[in-house]
Amino acid sequence: MIDLDDPKVYEEHDPADMRGRIRELPQQCLKAWQQALGFELPSDYSIVKKIAVLGMGGSAIGGDLLSSLIAAESKVLISVRRDYDLPAHVDGDTLIIASSYSGMTEETLSAFSQALSTPAKKIVLTTGGKLKALAEEKGIPVFTIDYVAQPRAALAHSLFPLLGICRRLSLVSDKTGEVAEMAQLLKNLQTTINDTCPTSRNPAKQMAAKLHNRLVVIYGAGILSPVAQRWKTQINENSKAWAFYEAFPELNHNAVVGYEFPPELAQRAFVILLRSQHLHPRTLARYEVTAAVLRQAKASYEIVDGLGESALSQMMSLILFGDWVSYYLALLYETDPSPVRVIDYLKKRLSRGGF
Repeated sequence: MIDLDDPKVYEEHDPADMRGRIRELPQQCLKAWQQALGFELPSDYSIVKKIAVLGMGGSAIGGDLLSSLIAAESKVLISVRRDYDLPAHVDGDTLIIASSYSGMTEETLSAFSQALSTPAKKIVLTTGGKLKALAEEKGIPVFTIDYVAQPRAALAHSLFPLLGICRRLSLVSDKTGEVAEMAQLLKNLQTTINDTCPTSRNPAKQMAAKLHNRLVVIYGAGILSPVAQRWKTQINENSKAWAFYEAFPELNHNAVVGYEFPPELAQRAFVILLRSQHLHPRTLARYEVTAAVLRQAKASYEIVDGLGESALSQMMSLILFGDWVSYYLALLYETDPSPVRVIDYLKKRLSRGGF
């Protein structure tokens, strides 16, 4: 097996320096938050009662994280639209945020183009491309991302601008203290899970070894449901591996029944249960019972707890941990974590038309 403590492994399999992007997450969170607090918005945007985030992949997950993070605090309904068409509920009380790192995502461009004929308020979040040009042509506020990376490595710039915009519109309380706590926590966590920390003391490297050659299933709940989704997509894109996610308590009403057949699959699967102290007590009880059911099915599993006091810290600590796990898993598969050639192939085929 690949030695994750050998510096040559990183030089050989990570020429685009994905590990550098993961290391930068704490600083990028702070930077994106500060930029968002200074982002000017028209005064009539403060009347919004609904937010619809248009996006795909790494540009959409920020909307899911935002929705779960502020659900208990804000009365504003937040939805995430991953499709070509605009939701039917869009009206003058809706704020549409079109999020596309490249500004060229065809689903987002399609839905945003439809939004232009509606009375909804609009914001664009992007680095450039057609989306930025269209927004500037129509006089729509653009939050310009000035961070160069793969879209999935720019998570800070898909979440914290949304959180900052909600703060600017007085839809949530001031999160400055929580953001500062989270950033410091992530900096401290980096020292125990980054590539310079040896496997013997590095839980992320150890986890990647457990997931190697396994079918990975991630469970989450509440604020951690989108975090489980993030783990799934990072393992798909970074590790080029199969992964799926489920959410409590729903999974206790169906997924647990499926542990029985085919019996050999239980031996090849590895289930990760992401847990937070901010979850409902009855949901937390479900983690222990589900772990017992997994043991009965002879399926391997591990519970991973979020760190820190705030919900934001718990979410982001698990995201950082999962990013490193997916990165190390890529190296164990001896694959470059940065390219997504299958997605490039799909886009090329679709661009030819006739589909």
